[in-house]
Order: sequence, then structure tokens, then C-alpha cells
Amino acid sequence: MAYTVTPMPAGPVGSQYCVCRVELSICGQNLLDRDVTSKSDPFCVLFMEVNGKWVELDRTETAVNNLNPAFAKKFIVDYHFEEVQKLKFALFDQDKSSTQLYEHDFLGEFSCTLGTIVSSKKITRTLLLGNGKPAGKGMITIAAQELSDNRVITLSMAGRKLDKKDLFGKSDPFLEFYKPGDDGKWMLVHRTEVIKYTLDPVWKPFTVPLVSLCDGDMEKLIKVVCYDYDSDGGHDFIGEFQTSVARLCEAQDASPLELECINPKKQKKKKNYKNSGIIIVKSCKITRDFSFLDYILGGCQLMFTVGIDFTASNGNPQEPSSLHYINPLGTNEYLSAIWAVGQIIQDYDSDKMFPALGFGAQLPPDWKVSHEFAINFNPRNPFCSGVEGIVQAYSACLPHIRFYGPTNFSPIINHVARFAAQATQQETASQYFILLIITDGVISDMDETRHAVVQASKLPMSIIIVGVGNADFAAMEFLDGDSRVLHSHTGEEAVRDIVQFVPFRNFRNVPKETLAKAVLAELPQQVVQYFKHQNLPPINSEPA
Repeated sequence: MAYTVTPMPAGPVGSQYCVCRVELSICGQNLLDRDVTSKSDPFCVLFMEVNGKWVELDRTETAVNNLNPAFAKKFIVDYHFEEVQKLKFALFDQDKSSTQLYEHDFLGEFSCTLGTIVSSKKITRTLLLGNGKPAGKGMITIAAQELSDNRVITLSMAGRKLDKKDLFGKSDPFLEFYKPGDDGKWMLVHRTEVIKYTLDPVWKPFTVPLVSLCDGDMEKLIKVVCYDYDSDGGHDFIGEFQTSVARLCEAQDASPLELECINPKKQKKKKNYKNSGIIIVKSCKITRDFSFLDYILGGCQLMFTVGIDFTASNGNPQEPSSLHYINPLGTNEYLSAIWAVGQIIQDYDSDKMFPALGFGAQLPPDWKVSHEFAINFNPRNPFCSGVEGIVQAYSACLPHIRFYGPTNFSPIINHVARFAAQATQQETASQYFILLIITDGVISDMDETRHAVVQASKLPMSIIIVGVGNADFAAMEFLDGDSRVLHSHTGEEAVRDIVQFVPFRNFRNVPKETLAKAVLAELPQQVVQYFKHQNLPPINSEPA
């Protein structure tokens, strides 16, 4: 058990695109008692695997004389959906003041991915010793919580009888919103658009994060300033007022809130000065802008299906030139793609049973072509246990099928879409379907596939296409609507972009994790986009 303190690498661990930060709370139960005269004094150390080595991230405080500690110190970790983030929680009995872990008695450890924790929200597991055996009856409980205030505020503002600032016309008013900065100075948060030639402006409703407007503190003072716009940048001051979000929230659609806009210089000069106009808060609403992790922590399951191309253009799987040839290392491009995507997504599916389908092959015993068959040859139960199960079923089916054609995508897309359509009847954010299609070439049923994708864009579903081999993948780029909206052959537009295409050849000579990052980068956004569009909050979400 060689534990050492390893210095953290420079910069954040993981990619630069952090989805958010997660707070992990740790409790221990029935820990081993290593002290003779009293109970153990446990502390927990968190490690993350970086480039194949365990790197220490943080430690909790020491719980004195306690075999069932609930640690006050939380671990905070950057969460990246598109990466496998391996964590290890090791517990020690503090014996000395040394920072070297080998100076302390080992009480057991538990390893898992961050994805496993967030998909369950809370897990309790057995602690293991270095030899893999249980550490007595010792258990660890890890609970995850997203560290972000996802509330947003939407304001509808208007003005009435504002001061006239232009010599030959009225004013061109706009508003600026400020909050106090750490240095005590006012910091600009938001500027409305300019409304021309009016003393009674009505500004468009706008939405800003509550954290931006008031640091999430509803009672904090904010300042609203009204100006008359000048094209030379020398805007004329009309007036200002200070208020709080709590006060703004008093505005209701039926009873707007009216606040006096004050010019302090005019107020000092003129005895009978009343105000420089009224700013009206027509409505103020606070809602939650839910993130991908909110949906996962809320219990949303990612339902993963694989579709594998067994058309003749792949070549005879017995020959090394074939894309389905399994090399001496036990892999090929199909298997690499299945592993890259599957090992991430399997953390988000509680039963880890995945349907694996094939297309473009002739099947025994009558050798009819099928574009939608279970690769385990069990149509009633096409499920494979974990990614390993998919790999085993794939390898086992190769000798028993004949590669044929054509390359039809639409049957498998429609197959998964039927299940996604059933999920919409629950009217909760409980399931989202991901179809991984691995193919070597040109789509034969392009019109039907375009139609299937456009229909699927209305459902809780995303499609990842990995192109293997060196074929021309222009048609796949066409399906991936990053640059333009996809239309079906009848002209119907896709509601949203649900296809992500990557050619495997771009990832042959890079670490295998790079492929997963590329194909899964857009998925969190697609999940959130769908559920927001359907107005579905995460299950068990708190009101704003």
C-alpha cells in the first residue's frame, strides 16, 4: 500500500470545458478500530487517476475517536461528462501529525468513476483492503451535489414621464443595472437596449443569472441608472435608484412596481423637485435554468443502443484488410468506438443492459437480409450486459452472419425512436436515448434516414455516428446539422440538431479518450435542450 503525496499537475485536471463543479460529502460507517485504548481517528483522502497514476486532490479533517464519521469538509471536483473520471476514496486512522500517508494506519478504500456517483446522487459501498478483501464491516457513503446557483431572473421594465434631455426632441432612454463589487465600486451587470424618441419607454424583457445580478443574495442592494443615449458616447444622466431583487419581486403582472428615478444634483438644487420620472417593473420572475447535471442528479437515465454496420464493403472479417477483422490485440475500429462511447455512458444507466443491433447482413437459417437484428440473435431480448457484453456478442456473431447490403440507417433509427416515443408518455425527464451507429460508408436510404432523423429530433434522443475506414463521409456531415438545419426530403425541418458525426480516422493516432470527448461533447447540451423545450424540470427539482 504505497501511498504518497503527489504534487498536483499545473492547471485543472481534465479538459478545459468543465460542465460544472460537484461537491462530494463523505460519511464512514463501522470503520476498522486500529487504536488500542480508544477508537480510530479517521480522515478521508480523495485521489483522481491522471495519466494512469493516482494523484491526491484533497483530504477531509480528522474525526477524533469515531468509527462512524460524517466529515464536515467537502470535496469539490470539476465534472466533465465526456471523460471517465476515476476517483479513489481512502480512509486512514491518524496516528501522527505527518502528511505522509504511510505513517498512518490504512482503514480501507473505494474506487469508482465520478459518473457513477452523480448518476446515483448517493452511494454506499464496502471499503476494501489492499488485497481486495472487505475492511471488516466498514462502509463509505458518498453524496453528490452540484455547486451552482442555477436561478435566473427575468425582468420587464418600462418608464413614464422621464426627463426630456434632447433639445429638439424627446429622450432616447436606456437602463444600466449595477451590483457592488468586492472593491466597493459599482459593477455593471446589464444594459438594456435604447428606445428612441420617447419619455415613456417600454424595454424588451431580459433574463440574467441571479448570481450575476446580486451574487444570489436577494436582499443585496443593486443600483439602476437611466441615461439618454447620445451617439458620441456622452450619454446624459436622467436619474437612478437603489433597490433589491426581493423588492423587485413584489412586481406582479396585475400590479406593477413603480420606483422613482432620482437625479441627486437636481434634487439638491430644486426645492420642489419630485423626481426625473418613474421606472416601472412590469413583472419580475425567478426561475431555474437547469443544467445537464441537474437532470442526471434528478434521476434521468441515459439509454444506450449500438447499431453496427455489417455490409459487404467492410470486407471479410477473417482477413486483416477487413474493418471487422479483430487484430491480435483483440480490437478493431468498431470495438474501439464501442468502448470509447460505451464506457462513459454506461455510468448513467442503472441496469447497464444495452441493446446491440446489426444491419446490412444475411442471417441464418434462411439468409435473408436484415437491417435491424439483435447481434446476440435473441430478438425478444437484444440486451447485452455492459460494454463487455456488447463486445462479446459482437465477436461471437461475426462467424455466423454473411456481410451483405445495402447500408440502411432508417430501420435502426426508427427502432430506437419507438422507445423514445414511449418515454414521452411519462411526461417526466426520466429517460434520454442515445443511438451509436458505427458504419464504414455511404448511406443507401438517405431520404428515409433524413426523415427518420427529423422525426427523432422531436423525441428524447440523440444519434452519434462514427465513420470507420477511409470512405467518403460527406453524407454523414450532411446529417450532422452543426452548420445548417437538416430537412427531410419533404422539406420538414429538424426541431434541433441531434446528430454528431466523427470519422474514426481522425483519432487513430491520439489517446483513446480523445474520441469520447469529440463524440460526446454536444450530448449534455442536447439533453438539456430537449427537456427545456418540453418544459420538463428534473425529477425532484426544487422550486426557484
